[in-house]
Amino acid sequence: MRFLNLTRRREIGANSYLLESGDHRVVLDSGMHPKEVGFDALPDFGPLPHDKANAIIISHAHHDHIGSLPVLMRKQPNTPVIMTEPTGEIASGMLHNSVNVMTSQREELGINEYPFFTHKELDENRAQYSYRDLVKPFAIPGTDMTASFHDAGHILGSTGVMIKENGNTLFYSGDVNFESQTICMAADFPTEGIDVLVMETTRGTYDRAPGFTRRAEKERLAAVIRDTYDANGSVLIPVFALGKTQEVMLMLHELRQEGLIPEMPLHIGGLGTKVTVLYDHYSDRSRRNYQGFRLLEDINMLVQPKGRRRGPRQFEYQPRAIYALSSGMMTEGTTSNRFATRFIENPRNAVAFVGYTDPESPGYRLRTAKQGQKLKLSPDQPTVELHARIESFDLSAHATREGIAQYVEKVRPKKLLMVHGEEPSQQWFMARFAQTLTGTEILRPEPHVAVDLW
Repeated sequence: MRFLNLTRRREIGANSYLLESGDHRVVLDSGMHPKEVGFDALPDFGPLPHDKANAIIISHAHHDHIGSLPVLMRKQPNTPVIMTEPTGEIASGMLHNSVNVMTSQREELGINEYPFFTHKELDENRAQYSYRDLVKPFAIPGTDMTASFHDAGHILGSTGVMIKENGNTLFYSGDVNFESQTICMAADFPTEGIDVLVMETTRGTYDRAPGFTRRAEKERLAAVIRDTYDANGSVLIPVFALGKTQEVMLMLHELRQEGLIPEMPLHIGGLGTKVTVLYDHYSDRSRRNYQGFRLLEDINMLVQPKGRRRGPRQFEYQPRAIYALSSGMMTEGTTSNRFATRFIENPRNAVAFVGYTDPESPGYRLRTAKQGQKLKLSPDQPTVELHARIESFDLSAHATREGIAQYVEKVRPKKLLMVHGEEPSQQWFMARFAQTLTGTEILRPEPHVAVDLW
């Protein structure tokens, strides 16, 4: 069996990997690069012949793992797409939203190749979706391979993928979290009998503070909310629509139930609401904390929008409220970006970052700005002066570098392929594993350079 990295560069981006064994071909994930536009945002599917893949396997529904799936399916029109049911249902909603975003970018930025696919095409693609449960092995059609899904603890439906062929075993981590979140349980990954491990390396540069606990971070967030409430201000929490919105909603409910934050309205909106509907739909059929708890029904502080609206929901500012708005990086044109421009001049307010912000994103500029600094968060928004309080919290849905390293050292595979990480992150792992995994061949697959696995 051979492994080919179909990304255009070795970094976090348009995740997609090809397994080849004789005439059998299996694709793992089909993402789109979050920082690129047009064709540069797609994986390079050149090494994959037209209509020759036996299966496409999707680990989870984040954009950098599913964003190019319709493009790949067009090239592989008879190939089943295998994933968990929650991943498939969430992916459908995320991809429909992607059509809307690309259509807007075509008009506003002149990206003529957008949109890459249509709503009609997405609806037709669902006939090729094939859902599988966790843990239970299944045959990969037309091959000698079997596979199984294992909960990755990252977002709803996220999995690592075990693939077996003729006594050999490969495990692909996808994105993983080895610590429990408020809503997601920690990953439940196998540790024995893995010959080849394909491992994400996202947080290799992040050095967690000594004595860190997730509970302490949540209590620190509660303290910021209390201080802001007492000052008659409001809190903006930029969140990703998938995963982080639902995590923050349940966390705030938990803090309110414990009396750690005062009674105050919580506003969410847009795609985050649509994804939350699916989190609620699978509330008693997924491996999670608060089994059966329905976010949209059981959180008393949540403000439900009234009536149907055309276009994005417009949020009116009110004091002593919490706004959990997407996107998490405050990308231009998103709800959190537009709202922040009217929000951060007020010294009574606070912005709480609870996830990653790319150094080139508006969220990063705000996160690292000094008090009194003038900021322009979007070309179509006015320049404003920062007076709001800015705080950051480590509530990542990705495993720490120590958690990943400990898992890899427990597995001790014959071959370790490091993916989904920037150069400094992978260098940290290389340095550690040089000391702890002397019997393992450690590889960082270059795009389109075949790696023999067995």
